[in-house]
Amino acid sequence: MNALWLLLAGALCAAAGGELFVRGTVGLARWARVAPGIVAATVVAFATSSPELSVSVNSALAGNPEVALGDALGSNVVNVALILGLAVAVAAIQSPRQRVRREFSVALLVPLATAGLCQDGTLSQLDGLVMLAVFVGWLVATAREARRTRSAAGRVLGAQHRWAIVLSCLAGLALLVAAGRLIVVGALGLAADFSVDAFIVGATLVAVGTSIPELATAVVAQLRGHEEVGLGAVLGSNIFNGLFIVGTAATLHPIAVAWRDVALALGFGVVALLAAYPEHSGLIARWRAAPLLGLYALYVVAIWRM
Repeated sequence: MNALWLLLAGALCAAAGGELFVRGTVGLARWARVAPGIVAATVVAFATSSPELSVSVNSALAGNPEVALGDALGSNVVNVALILGLAVAVAAIQSPRQRVRREFSVALLVPLATAGLCQDGTLSQLDGLVMLAVFVGWLVATAREARRTRSAAGRVLGAQHRWAIVLSCLAGLALLVAAGRLIVVGALGLAADFSVDAFIVGATLVAVGTSIPELATAVVAQLRGHEEVGLGAVLGSNIFNGLFIVGTAATLHPIAVAWRDVALALGFGVVALLAAYPEHSGLIARWRAAPLLGLYALYVVAIWRM
């Protein structure tokens, strides 16, 4: 019963936090005169990936980095197949073609690179440092684009609104992080009576719980007509998870890789990205929701039957 109450509290925190965080993100983009999609792919993605970072650091320091790997790879499947599927079910997504395709391309390259590094059965500390270096390179390239595309118009928000933006972002993020934590604890409580492999727990239950910030942000952004924020947060979060989160965990503690488990999560992650890849115009139509959600259901069944 306590676990169910934790899940309910987590859902309520996610709804409230998502509303505040999206409002703050859009305000921050206008304040900085930067496209909302760029803010979402960097600042928002890093913020919403904070639960995965917490799981990564804690599990690696505890000598069980497999949970971190399962959480990061599973979260990437959740982000695209489940979260983006639900967001597209609400409304089609239309974003700038060039930026979206670049982020999709990077998100597709990350699991392929991870598969290559895992071939020897271990993600070593050197592998982790390589991932972190690639992540820094992507972040620098994105920051340069933000500077190039920055609007020449004057700031559209007065100084009296800036604290409101910051407080909205911080309050929303705090609620989202709390939601992720509550749902993780509740989900693990429900699964406590079952003997389940650490990677599988990380790739399913923990992955869904730590992806609650992205879920709330994407769905609320769709409902408020800011679809570029939701899509940017999902794609940026995948890049953060695959490079920064896994790289940090491997740098702190080498990760022994069960290739069958990892291949399944990586494979579903790539297929989900291909299924969501936008049309030539940059549109992700509503019909994409059905195959994406079906793919996530298939992933859950496959990983629990392994």
